[in-house]
Amino acid sequence: MQATNITELLHDIRGGNRDAEGRLMDLVYSDLKVIARRQMSKERRRDHTLQPTAMVHEAYLRIFHGAPVNWQDRAHFMAVAASQMRRVLIDHGRAVRGPRRGGGLKVELPEDMPNPQSPCDLEVIDDLIERLRKTDPEAATVVELKFFSGLTDKEIAANLGVSHSTIRRHWSFARAWLGKHLAPA
Repeated sequence: MQATNITELLHDIRGGNRDAEGRLMDLVYSDLKVIARRQMSKERRRDHTLQPTAMVHEAYLRIFHGAPVNWQDRAHFMAVAASQMRRVLIDHGRAVRGPRRGGGLKVELPEDMPNPQSPCDLEVIDDLIERLRKTDPEAATVVELKFFSGLTDKEIAANLGVSHSTIRRHWSFARAWLGKHLAPA
């Protein structure tokens, strides 16, 4: 039921209804905070100055005050939100690191990744996901939803409206592709 409400609100937003933004945020705010916490928990730095609440708010501004998005459904919104939160984290890391501070943000990769170089630079992972998107957009979306949103395969399948085996196939390809590109030269 909630997914239907979210999809309807996204269609209202696409139609120009600004009030729908607030109602949408009421429905998804706690989910977005969970995503933000998951993204931040994967970071090596435990003394991080960015908080999940600030990350959600910045992502909200980027989502609704940037270029208009042709919203499709809840899964599309959650993928865009996860992507924007990843961008907030990267931008924050660049600002904090500055020219004299050294080292960027690091993230822990899932244990089932081949050739894991944990911790890995978040900017490297971001670049690889964008490169993967050009090769296999569905696999890149699965990586975003799995790794950055913390969704399970079954949750991703339900959100994307595909079978569990389809998600496993995309994840297997993405893991191999990322492992190949993360492997030391």
